[in-house]
Amino acid sequence: MEQQVVVEDEADGNTRVRLDVAYAGADFSGWAAQPGRRTVAGVLTEALGMIVGAGRATGLTVAGRTDAGVHATGQVCHVDLPSALWRRWSGTLLRRLAGVLPPDVRVRAVTEVPAEFDARFSATFRRYEYRVTDAPYGAEPLRRHEVLAWPRPLDLGALNHAAAGLVGEHDFAAYCRRKEHATTVRALTRLDWRRDPDGVLVATVQADAFCQSMVRSLVGAMLVAGDGRRPVDWPGGLLGRRERASEVTVAPPHGLALVAVGYPENPVEYASRAVQTRRLRLPASS
Repeated sequence: MEQQVVVEDEADGNTRVRLDVAYAGADFSGWAAQPGRRTVAGVLTEALGMIVGAGRATGLTVAGRTDAGVHATGQVCHVDLPSALWRRWSGTLLRRLAGVLPPDVRVRAVTEVPAEFDARFSATFRRYEYRVTDAPYGAEPLRRHEVLAWPRPLDLGALNHAAAGLVGEHDFAAYCRRKEHATTVRALTRLDWRRDPDGVLVATVQADAFCQSMVRSLVGAMLVAGDGRRPVDWPGGLLGRRERASEVTVAPPHGLALVAVGYPENPVEYASRAVQTRRLRLPASS
């Protein structure tokens, strides 16, 4: 598709647009743009530029900056478009994005939102799922890019016992890659495991926010409790640490997917939620 550069009267300001995005993370170096690397943000920015003109979509902000290899089915981001451009493209932008984006990225919805909406700071929670199989033959071939093959039998009861000791507001320094001046305190509101009918074990983890690699570190600790190599209370016992626990192995990225981001039901609360989050988290990692 040829690049379409449209010069419009921009005197009426910008319109904020929410994008709901899904992607397969295998061939991406994570979300954030990086020189010389293929990233989700880079691909999305390029696609928007092809439609509305390079540099016309500004302020791309994401709810959660996923690591290399991590997938998403419920990612959220926002951009600002000149209002005249938004009026021109709003009815066809979703279809046009489908035509220019690569097959491993899809924009599933395009919605005008109030200017106070902030994909990152207005969020009330992020929810991830991690998939593991303990089948003796490994992962099914068609699911090998989204399911971790674990070489030992896993006990669902032990996994949930280990998970229960991690729920709540804690300092998760043992499970985070610490950044200078960033807090490692997080409020984990949900962490549990289920075994689906196909035998795949799924961990669901939800919090207000996460440190870098925190979810995969939590999964790595719970898996060794689930297969019996560590006591079920070992993952929770690490919460007393104030530095990263070297004993914890970070689970591979391909089993992880960001599946949902929550926001206040009342748009009036977008701004106040963003203010509250900034006070609590800055300059923490998203």
